[in-house]
Amino acid sequence: MITLADLASLQHEYGDAWRSPVTPVVLDGPQGPVTIGDGPVTLMGCVNLSRDSTYRESVATSPADAVRMGRVQAAQGAAIIDLGAESSNAKAARVGPDAQIATLVPAVEGLAEHALVSVETYEPRVVTACLQAGARILNMTGREHEEEMLTLAAEHDAAVVMCFGEVANVREASDVPPQADPIPVLLEHFAVRLERARALGVDKVIIDPGMGFHYGNLLDPVGRARHQTRVLSQTFRLRPLGVPVCNVLPHTYDLFGDEFRKAEGFYAVLASLGGAQLLRVHEVPHLRVVLAALSALEVR
Repeated sequence: MITLADLASLQHEYGDAWRSPVTPVVLDGPQGPVTIGDGPVTLMGCVNLSRDSTYRESVATSPADAVRMGRVQAAQGAAIIDLGAESSNAKAARVGPDAQIATLVPAVEGLAEHALVSVETYEPRVVTACLQAGARILNMTGREHEEEMLTLAAEHDAAVVMCFGEVANVREASDVPPQADPIPVLLEHFAVRLERARALGVDKVIIDPGMGFHYGNLLDPVGRARHQTRVLSQTFRLRPLGVPVCNVLPHTYDLFGDEFRKAEGFYAVLASLGGAQLLRVHEVPHLRVVLAALSALEVR
């Protein structure tokens, strides 16, 4: 349960974290500089080139379709478009590097002149091909080749979205920390990885607590949503790490049913109040007006 008293208690106990400075990540996009930091929340739209993706409305059936969908999302308010060729669904088919490259590279090439492009992968060969094709952000969803991928990002002056996880990639089932308070685990986890990334020359890092991934000990949909809500509403406690935070917004079918496409707007309020700087979303126009309303009403 989350009550106003709980939120007041969080502010009383951890409010000092809000004073920790966060270094913004600034990238040159085709429409001008994009800043991910303590200003307006930045939207990252997503387009999936895997037909196994559970969010059917985000599935592109071809690279050309991905370019079209990405351009639409950019026009709707997404500053970044995240492309992926393999679903993170636990039951999804695995997609090898060659197949990922075959679909992602033409999509990146076609979209990079219209929007800032991020590519979600954990394969170094895919990273190389996509950064050479014009992607500016690596959405790094695996640990197996982390140092090689970070080195590639540094060589291309690319930003990195560093996702929480200890396994080789997010397609391998893992567990969330069992502690009632997950934030200390996240702080410890990312502190070590951020230090290594900087040592390898990566100076543009955004962290992702991993709220969009499958976990073996969160199989109950409502229990999973409660955990996601706890983390989203406490994002500000990660500020001592000094980097922006990206939150993937849930879309809990068991709570929202046939209105599940409204779920991201609900979770966006919690994430925004919690201090997120970047939101990865499917419903870009809905999220744009939700964030605009929060800003106009000075809800913060």
